[in-house]
This record gives sequence, C-alpha cells and structure tokens, in this order.
Amino acid sequence: METRAIKVESQKNRRLSISIIPGHFATSHSHVNYYIDMTSVKCMHLMAKEAAAELATAFVSVPIETIVCLDGTEIIGAFLARAIANSGLAGINRDQSIAVITPEINPSNQMLFRDNVQKMVTGKHVLLLVASVTTGKTINRALDCVHYYGGIPAGISAVFSAVAAVQGIPIQTIFDTSDVPDYKIYHSADCPMCKAGQRIDAIVNSYGYSKL
Repeated sequence: METRAIKVESQKNRRLSISIIPGHFATSHSHVNYYIDMTSVKCMHLMAKEAAAELATAFVSVPIETIVCLDGTEIIGAFLARAIANSGLAGINRDQSIAVITPEINPSNQMLFRDNVQKMVTGKHVLLLVASVTTGKTINRALDCVHYYGGIPAGISAVFSAVAAVQGIPIQTIFDTSDVPDYKIYHSADCPMCKAGQRIDAIVNSYGYSKL
C-alpha cells in the first residue's frame, strides 16, 4: 500500500507536506478513496512547529485561552499555543499562558474533561485542533463537549479538512480538497467501491491504519 503513496505539498506553505494513498478505506463514519497520512506533521517536531506557525496566523486577533487537541495533535498544539502567544505577533493573545489539553473518551465514545482540567474549559475561549476532518461528526461532538462544560468555541484548526465549516465556525486548515481534487467521501451503505466489489484496503482512524 505504501508504494502507492503520493507526496503533496501545501499550497500555503511548501515546507509542509502530507502523503496520500489511493484505495478503499473505512473510517468510523464513512468510506473514503484516499488515506491521508499526516504522521510526519503530527510526530516530527520541525514539521509540527511549521504547521503550528501556519495555523496561528488565523488567530492573531481572536482570543484563545485553551487549545483542545484531538487526533494526536498535542505536539502541534503545544507549538500552536506558543505561536499564538508569541510576543512577535501583534495580537490580543501576546504573552498569554494558553492551556493545551485533550479530552478523555469514555467507553460510550463520549468526550469528557475530568475535574482537574474543567477550569481550563469553563468560561474560556477554546480552539479545537484536529488532524483530519472528513464528515465533521467528530468536530460536532467536540463542540458539544465544549459547550457542555461552559466553554466558548473560538475556532477550529485542522491539518486537512474536507469540510469548510462546522456549526457555522470556519475551519482553518493547511490542506483541503483542492490539494486532493478527487477526494471522495461515501456513506458505507452507498459506497460505489463496495458495490463494485472492491476490497477495503485498511481501517483508518486518527492513530493511523490497519491493513485488511
């Protein structure tokens, strides 16, 4: 499968790249015709720092007090907090101490924050950071969680997004479907690849992929 990988550079920053692999992949919500591998962006500190600097430009004049990281984006999140609060940015977050947290997922697949971190959400301006947005369902759950704990959604950032906005909040992203023009998302019951008898190559989620 890896031999089919294609390197894609961001149109916004040529120093940032992801790999896309064509095929038939199943997520928890849908089937897609590309697996988007952003391991390097999430795990390599120089790439994560570059991604954070790119995403931070959208929040110079937006109050941010907490970054909630999903999909294993904590390294990007730490750099993003630093970039947003960097004294070199002439914005309202200059020199602010920004919390970087991750929600817990319980056995019912619900997001929650334990008592010791709830104070970093309640009454705070919260930025959601995700690796990939396909249908927006995970973002909806995260926004509902932030609202439940009394947080104020201040923005959404993603490395890749096939969705422009969720609940009226624009998604600030580095890569989108213009970088992968023939990217398709299907409901599992309506997937044309399944109907054509094409085997699923792998199960994919925020951790990576498992070949079948």
